[in-house]
Amino acid sequence: MTAKVITQNPKVVIRPVQYRDLEAMENLTASFSELEGDLTSVSLERQLKQVRRWYGLLRVLKLFPNPFEHYFCVYVAEQFQRLRGLIQVSPINSSRSTWRIDRVVMDTHSSASELLIGRAGIGSQLLRYCFETIWEARTWILEVNINQKSNLGLYRQNGFQPLAQMTYWSVEPEIIQQLAVHDPDLPNLLPISNADAQLLYQLDTVSMPPLLRQVFDRHIQDFKTNILSSLLTHIGQLMGNKEVVSGYVFEPQRKAAIGYFRLELCKDGSESHQATLTVHPAYTWLYPRLLGKMAQIVEVLPPQCLELASADYQPEREEYLEKIGAARIEHTLLMSRSVWHKLKESRALEGLQLSDVLQGLQTAPRTPIPNSWMKEKNYTLYNKITKQNDDSNSVDEKIIREAAENLDNSN
Repeated sequence: MTAKVITQNPKVVIRPVQYRDLEAMENLTASFSELEGDLTSVSLERQLKQVRRWYGLLRVLKLFPNPFEHYFCVYVAEQFQRLRGLIQVSPINSSRSTWRIDRVVMDTHSSASELLIGRAGIGSQLLRYCFETIWEARTWILEVNINQKSNLGLYRQNGFQPLAQMTYWSVEPEIIQQLAVHDPDLPNLLPISNADAQLLYQLDTVSMPPLLRQVFDRHIQDFKTNILSSLLTHIGQLMGNKEVVSGYVFEPQRKAAIGYFRLELCKDGSESHQATLTVHPAYTWLYPRLLGKMAQIVEVLPPQCLELASADYQPEREEYLEKIGAARIEHTLLMSRSVWHKLKESRALEGLQLSDVLQGLQTAPRTPIPNSWMKEKNYTLYNKITKQNDDSNSVDEKIIREAAENLDNSN
């Protein structure tokens, strides 16, 4: 990936983010989230505060391959020394074949048609910049709220197609208390380590449709945690108000993982708890037990909601969440598009003449290589003539010289 500057028109310049942009980004994000009601912009505001504090370290981490190399990968659109928009992207797998567009934020003082619509729109310019600059990416994905019609139009115009419909749920503290009363029967609930990466990879593969499996392109390495990531996560938990708890259910007969959960807990109760849940399609009876186990973990902390997501290809999960009284808080559309990077020609095709093309198709003249049967034939002819010369002196000397020359050439 190269950090280059692209000018889509004489007035707008798109470039990687710099430290001097952080204050303008905070103002831009605050006004955009207030107008659009975009929850991702709110999370960006919190991230910007951390980036301002650790900006120097993040710049150093971008110089060599590491898990935090693309932690804050942002590009901005600048016009007349004013920030008009920004885009944040990140890879979602270890091979970096699939990248995610985390958010696109634009100046609310400009009209929607100027920012979103048309080939020259700032939103389209930001997207195309990433498509052309990040050569590792073969597939791009994003998630957009179904009520944000302008953003939906922007993404559709730039080639994104729907993959799945996502629903986000909120489980109230009262429901959590009810779920925690029943002791879930999970004798094979185990903690997660790198040795379980193969099992988790198989569970992830079987739990999603083939098209999504191809788009996400995950491998066993994606379910392993390196030492640096573990260390930084542990330090963050000690210094902050977050804690991560995870586990998986092992099926001894099949020797396979059939369920997995990950909880990101807020220890001071200032934010909602976030849950990630994966269940094997043949073991949907695990939903009540895993939700009960998560409720027991959350119950000991200050009262707060538990948020988790479901997809339209998981009807059993949605049915159970409706049954316990969970509330829908957001509907989003998961979209994707493929990117094929063109190789640059060493010579301009316009200046290539037909004679140059034909010259490249011509084969160079080659002398045929004599094979064994030609050698045998020449030896036989030479021996025959020599024998005739011994028996009779009437053989033509011209024939003898010709046979000898053929023999020399074949050698």
